Amino acid sequence: MREARVGRLATADADGRPLVVPVCYALDADGQRLYSAIDAKPKRTRQLRRLRNIRENPQVSVVVDQYDEDWTRLCYVIVEGRAEIVEAGPLRERAIDLLLAKYPQYLALGLAAGDGPVIVIAVERIVAWRFA
Repeated sequence: MREARVGRLATADADGRPLVVPVCYALDADGQRLYSAIDAKPKRTRQLRRLRNIRENPQVSVVVDQYDEDWTRLCYVIVEGRAEIVEAGPLRERAIDLLLAKYPQYLALGLAAGDGPVIVIAVERIVAWRFA
């Protein structure tokens, strides 16, 4: 899971309407927190539905999967937890450090100096599956 480049974040609003979006993410060394930044990549709106959903319903899931034409190599990990939106402070700084280490592309986007929030997920449950 640490080496994978993209995960899919699942959120739901207060009425249970789901949303799944691809995200870049980083995991703390102890596996207790997963981080994803709202970065400067082009988006249609600054009022992102995933953030609104988290404010209404902080229970989220992230799935990271590996597909292969050889189905004996299929696997996935699902992380379930409680998300919060962090605008500033040491937790945001920790997230930015981990994300910059994993994704050097963020340097060109000015992630460290940016003012975008970070989604911090406190991991409550991990489910892993592998074909073989």
